[in-house]
This record gives sequence, structure tokens and C-alpha cells, in this order.
Amino acid sequence: MKKFLFAVALSVLTTPLWAATKTVTLSVPTMYCAVCPITVKKALTDVPGVSQTDVSLDKHEATVTFDDSKTSVDALTDATFFAGYPSTLAASK
Repeated sequence: MKKFLFAVALSVLTTPLWAATKTVTLSVPTMYCAVCPITVKKALTDVPGVSQTDVSLDKHEATVTFDDSKTSVDALTDATFFAGYPSTLAASK
């Protein structure tokens, strides 16, 4: 019984009480052709927790809305990296 209560307490303490929707902009400087944004968008959309993506070839940026209890900025940048387009969190404007 003590093990069960410990497991329940641990899961409650390690799980966020509420999920927040976040929007971040990633700088993707290596996008140069019309296919690049399609590839970046697909890579980001495949990350669990991502609800919306907008990729701009002109600005070399991707704006991503996601559930921060399901994914992170690191997971987003990893997704673009493994698709062949390294990215970083863009500076706040």
C-alpha cells in the first residue's frame, strides 16, 4: 500500500498541474528554396503537442504553438535539425 501511495504522490508531483499553450518563433537560417518551409513545417507538425505552425521563407522563421506539457523548445529545434534545418529560438522583438 505504501508503494502505491508513493507512486501516486510521485506522479502527481512530476506532472504539471495545468498545461500551458506556448508560442515561440524559431530562426531557421538555412531555408533557401520553396520546398524548405514545407519540410520544416512537416517536421514541426509531427512533434507531439504541436497545434499550429507557420513557416516563413522570407523571414527564415517558424512560429510554433504547442502544449508545453507535451513538448519543449528543445524538441522543436531537434525536429528541425533532424529534418536538415538547424534552428534556434529567435530573439524576442
